[in-house]
Amino acid sequence: MLSRRRFLEVSAVSVPTLLAETNAATPQTKRIPELAGKLGLVSASLTPHIAAKPNADQFTLLEFPKILRNGLDLEVADLNTMNFPTLAPDYVEKLRKEIDDVGCVATNLKMNQRVDMASADESERAEAMRQYKESVDAAKILGCRWVRPLPRAEAPNRDRLSAAMDELIDYAGERGITVLIENFGWMMSDPDSVIELADAIGATRVAIGPDTGNWTSNEVRYPGLEKTFPRAVTCDFKAKVLGENGEHEAYNLNRCFEIGWNAGFRGPWCIEHGHADHATALRGIAFVRDSLRRWIAEKQRA
Repeated sequence: MLSRRRFLEVSAVSVPTLLAETNAATPQTKRIPELAGKLGLVSASLTPHIAAKPNADQFTLLEFPKILRNGLDLEVADLNTMNFPTLAPDYVEKLRKEIDDVGCVATNLKMNQRVDMASADESERAEAMRQYKESVDAAKILGCRWVRPLPRAEAPNRDRLSAAMDELIDYAGERGITVLIENFGWMMSDPDSVIELADAIGATRVAIGPDTGNWTSNEVRYPGLEKTFPRAVTCDFKAKVLGENGEHEAYNLNRCFEIGWNAGFRGPWCIEHGHADHATALRGIAFVRDSLRRWIAEKQRA
């Protein structure tokens, strides 16, 4: 029989390991009811205006939550590593406090490091995984539910991609975080690409987050959204150039919303829209926000 001390020593190792394995085996790929109806902003929308040492027309990432909540009346922060001056835990903890203090929630961290976890070069794969794991650790501090690795422009080797995704999914899962697939890079030209990749990895192991703007053409966009929205847990509701009265010539924003709503998706709708001029960017984001709120209200009244 084990002595009490030895039992505690064994338990200290085995219990966390068991919990980690349990978490890794059950990624959260279903929609989150408490995020239904929530509107947010992708931080990359304001990239030209976020700086570690801001000038008079810029602000730091630590100020982003106040702009999100108090300036734009939005609740969800969809963050991007490109906006972080550092992923050091003490800095990330400060950002988490700012998010909490204004009553917002961070849902997703887009891992936009220019790395290749499916590279033919073993050292490149290792460096990619190191950077991604550092980002996952940051996402854990932030309270994110998802992390999104960056798809590259060229189609990857499927065997190496599968092995890398498995490693990343398990690492994230041990921390209660699920890996998210977004239609970007090599997936943008094929409406089936996101679903096919998710199914190849395992539909219960990865989550899906469509981006309404990341398709190569409208011929791909609408069928792509019809295929991905039924399994979406979040959405980048992207608007490109807006006219003086909110005209959006690139594609039909309302049609994108309708496809999502008809597929049963209810949020979070994370707005992605930018402009080199700060005030113009904020007006555009507010226009998309108000459009989404109006469309949602109309659906709820129907």
